[in-house]
Amino acid sequence: MSHTPALGKRPRWWTELPLIAVVYVLYSAGRLLARGEVSDAVDHGLSILHIEKVLRINLEHPLNRFFTHHALFGIPADFAYASLHYLVTPAILIWVFKCRPANYSFLRAWLMIATLIGLVGFTLLPTSPPRLLEASQGFIDTMAQYGSYGWWGADASAPRGLGGLTNQYAAMPSLHVGWALWCGVVLWRYGRGRWARIAGVAYPLGIAIVVMGTANHYLLDAVAGAAVMGVGLLLARPALRLTERIRSRFARTARPVAPTASHTVPPGETRPAGAVVSGGCETSAGERFPRQATRGDAADSRGDARADSAATAAR
Repeated sequence: MSHTPALGKRPRWWTELPLIAVVYVLYSAGRLLARGEVSDAVDHGLSILHIEKVLRINLEHPLNRFFTHHALFGIPADFAYASLHYLVTPAILIWVFKCRPANYSFLRAWLMIATLIGLVGFTLLPTSPPRLLEASQGFIDTMAQYGSYGWWGADASAPRGLGGLTNQYAAMPSLHVGWALWCGVVLWRYGRGRWARIAGVAYPLGIAIVVMGTANHYLLDAVAGAAVMGVGLLLARPALRLTERIRSRFARTARPVAPTASHTVPPGETRPAGAVVSGGCETSAGERFPRQATRGDAADSRGDARADSAATAAR
């Protein structure tokens, strides 16, 4: 019999928090360790930019110039890049846990699987963001330009002095866009009212514009982030089924074997050898079970019957 995961059953929060913490630590540590060679990362970034120029889809250039020349838009964009990624996604995950328990396991699995796939991308394809390319490529790091307005320094969105604890060459794929897309789908599908749907569309689009305008990602990084979320969506349900099978197998292995029922015999009664009793057990020689006549009892009964018949005939 196949076992389908109980998608409508919300896990307990004290098991969820350690799981999410472990995945996030793996994600952060993986981004930090998978740095690769700087020259390779720069080459990959230039290759992506070259492809975009050939296809005439290098939208990051005009967006970056706009944010650089207009602080009214550039500063909020930097704040959005440095904070929303780490605030909105957990907030929506908690909301789903509390208000949409029937869908929580699936949505959580989708987000985690996509995140781990993104980590594989960081490892296999370290990529320099536009802001770290040579100035001749035409990009300006807006977070460095407006650094005095926020907590970040010149090293991505990390707080000042902690830039060495982050991997700045993890541009491909953009999980800023990937996580924002996940949030948008959840808001559109499970939110209530028109404003939830508007936010479901506006948030991922806004994050895509922010990551390109601040020169942290290329357009193809954003596309790759959306693709990673698509793969995570396809794998989420099979992963839940596999997890449920493994859990069920361990549960069956750990389940204690119930003791067989004991068959006691009252004093003075025996069971004939080979008699089958409840539970498929056979009796041994000399055993009796309740309300079963012995051979001696049966012989006496037959003798009494013959004597009664003779007496009747004599009359």
